[in-house]
Amino acid sequence: MNVSLTPELNRVVKEKIATGMYNNASEVVREALRGMLERERENQWLQREAAIGFAQLKAGQTVVVETKDDFAALLRGEG
Repeated sequence: MNVSLTPELNRVVKEKIATGMYNNASEVVREALRGMLERERENQWLQREAAIGFAQLKAGQTVVVETKDDFAALLRGEG
């Protein structure tokens, strides 16, 4: 597979290799793709959680949180 990069991205890849953390451009690209996939998974989770929260809000299933202690209790499942 061949990949064309802009001059700026090519410079970034070369800089990453120069740090010694990567042996070649393929390693840099693989790491970047893994990061992209992780962000996509996190975004999907966030979208699902937001949809659940919106549905709860619409149904009137809300909890008043006024203090840090209230929030901590909510996180512990006490709210």
